Amino acid sequence: MKTDAEIREAGPRPAEELDLPALPERAGSIAEERLHRKRQLAAAFRIFARYGYDEGIAGHITARDPEFPGRFWVNPYAVHFSRIRVSDLLLLDERGHVVEGGRRTNKAAFWIHSSIHDARPDVTAVAHAHTVHGRAFASLGRPLDPIIQESCAFYDDHVVFDEYKGLVLEKAEGRRIAARLGDRRAAVLRHHGLLTVGRSVEEAAWWFIAMERACQMQLLADAAGRPRVMSREEAVLAHRQFGSANMARHNFRLLADLVFEQEPDVLD
Repeated sequence: MKTDAEIREAGPRPAEELDLPALPERAGSIAEERLHRKRQLAAAFRIFARYGYDEGIAGHITARDPEFPGRFWVNPYAVHFSRIRVSDLLLLDERGHVVEGGRRTNKAAFWIHSSIHDARPDVTAVAHAHTVHGRAFASLGRPLDPIIQESCAFYDDHVVFDEYKGLVLEKAEGRRIAARLGDRRAAVLRHHGLLTVGRSVEEAAWWFIAMERACQMQLLADAAGRPRVMSREEAVLAHRQFGSANMARHNFRLLADLVFEQEPDVLD
């Protein structure tokens, strides 16, 4: 029987199998990279609004600053996702103080996101929102099963954080979430919702959308009967294909392009 490593390495790489051109790593000045991240971040909030991921004041996406790795950009407190513009974004420092921007911040956002950014230098962005299917699935306290090829983007690549102590209002709680996440790309927070990370805003936001859909499909399949769980070899193959960071960036770009065209004020 093949090991997971052998299965992952076998055959052509995902971009070749799916005929996707590789999106090159961005190159440019720090100022250009900062603006790019902020634009993608603002677009991600507009996309989340379109999908109905808003829940009052809850939910946040962050992007690490390219010049100051200990700082990150985040949405302001109590501004609807559909109204967020580049100029609304806040830059928080290592202590949670707003060093750029003119609005209040969300304390829970700081404790969760700062802990993950600290623990994961490979992570540029973190996404968390209180979605319907994600919260419903989180109540089960179990990981996703590999039952759909797209769900396999999270095969052996997500965890269940099985503690619940209410709102995350302290550093220790944020650190426990970060420790449980480890080197995985996503977490199911029991009785709370979903959280995803990525090496870019595009990746983190797309993985969140994909995971919310995976939870919806899992709930539907379980309600209909007993879905067939893919074999380990099938799931690892699908993970290699549908867990591709390049695919995530392509998928996000389709959605972001619509936002930039239809809601140009997002760039203000």
